[in-house]
Amino acid sequence: MTDILDAATRVRTPHRATGRPVGSLRSALLVLESIWTWYRRNWKATVFSSVGLPVLYLLAMGLGFGSQVRAGSVPGGVAYVVYLAPALFPAGAVQTAAAECTFPVLSGFQWSKVFIGITATPITPGQLVFGQLLWVASRLLLSGAAFLLVALAVGAVSGPGVLLSLVFGVCTGLAFGAPLIALAASVDSDGKAFNAVFRFVVVPMSLFAGTFFPITQLPAWVRPVAWFTPMWHGTELARGAAFGTLGWGSALVHLGFLALLCTVGVLLACWRFRARLTS
Repeated sequence: MTDILDAATRVRTPHRATGRPVGSLRSALLVLESIWTWYRRNWKATVFSSVGLPVLYLLAMGLGFGSQVRAGSVPGGVAYVVYLAPALFPAGAVQTAAAECTFPVLSGFQWSKVFIGITATPITPGQLVFGQLLWVASRLLLSGAAFLLVALAVGAVSGPGVLLSLVFGVCTGLAFGAPLIALAASVDSDGKAFNAVFRFVVVPMSLFAGTFFPITQLPAWVRPVAWFTPMWHGTELARGAAFGTLGWGSALVHLGFLALLCTVGVLLACWRFRARLTS
């Protein structure tokens, strides 16, 4: 955690001397750099959760369970593992974002208190939020790229459109993670509130937001619930891009929903960071 403070304080003296504010992008990049400095020494602890789990889903469900799926019963007539692979980008991104935007953020306020040290420099709470989101996007991109290599190795990639699926996975993770950062900035306890997020939000989304089967297989009264989850929108984008069936109209609707969710989350997070770090 001292790495974060070291990087954040690089701009403190010259900017205080001249009275000029720190640039927002530069400050966010400093936060990103400081977290990366810590992560590159500790990345092994996150390999299984960010890459291993999606790979296990791909192998167990795509190749294992998929071998029992009747030929021709999968939408588009593709093999089940090919149908599943694009959806695991947004599913894995949501799980990784949930891990990055809960306890690590709470720790910055309550346990390590590193956020207090960072904002003692010219870096503002809002810039700190954007730095955190840049880090989350970087983590999602790295883990998604690693998963893509595995999917390519097992023959689960249908074409170059899967690269867009990776991008849409990052968008999905940010849309889910931004509100979680605001929640983490509002928690004063030991983080037990996050257990409800993992058990009653992340897991049900993974099961019922179209990752493993089309939501048309769900009862009609359940489908509207899936429509309001970021994972369903991300799944539709990822599969459409991978199979070349994504239309401009539907893409704009799905991206608009994700952008709205992310924007609301960012605004709430900036508000909660300012309230907690300037009080």
